[in-house]
Amino acid sequence: MTNAEILEKIHRGVIVSCQALPDEPLYGYHFMGKMALAAKEGGAVGIRANTVSDILDIRKEVDLPVIGIIKSVYEDSDVYITPTMAEVDALAEVGVEIIALDATDRPRPNGGALDSFFKAVREKYPDQLFMADCSCFEDCAHAAAIGFDLVGTTLCGYTEKTRGTAIPNYALLDRITHELSVPVIAEGGVWERGQLQKVFSYPVHAAVVGTAITRPRDITRRFVEAIS
Repeated sequence: MTNAEILEKIHRGVIVSCQALPDEPLYGYHFMGKMALAAKEGGAVGIRANTVSDILDIRKEVDLPVIGIIKSVYEDSDVYITPTMAEVDALAEVGVEIIALDATDRPRPNGGALDSFFKAVREKYPDQLFMADCSCFEDCAHAAAIGFDLVGTTLCGYTEKTRGTAIPNYALLDRITHELSVPVIAEGGVWERGQLQKVFSYPVHAAVVGTAITRPRDITRRFVEAIS
């Protein structure tokens, strides 16, 4: 698919985040491939996935566009979503349609800054679609200005300056979809059908739903807490 076809494929649809961390029961053993297949059969237009191994498993099961990330922890930085060129290279090698990376203003590993990092990334992969995982309007506006193809609200509520912000952040979605001329991916905090409907009342390009669909431990815990 061309980049235009990829964007059209996911337009106004639900992208399902199929991820499991090492401490979760569904980590490994091809679980995310089958999770992605279930998501496709339910109507998902794309998959967001973490790690090369999960992406390869997902590729065996579905032909949907993949937003790929690699979560890596570096001691000198709070940035963990596709933080360095090593992760970008690995995702480009596996051929994901969209590579997402942290586009906040926080220092990157080895004291790097977003602008110089993304300049090098774009020069190395000029034809790749890149999504900016952002936390606030300023992150989104800056990411659009330096050439990201899509911006997402992924990190709203998860950075020091946005901690405690209620998500989904409808005010943020309203502002970025009307003030920026870049496709917006709504991501974060969607637990209910009504929330998703409200998200789509804004001119978002697509929305990502993750935990509410693909993390049974968290889903179970949420129900149990309701009666505790």
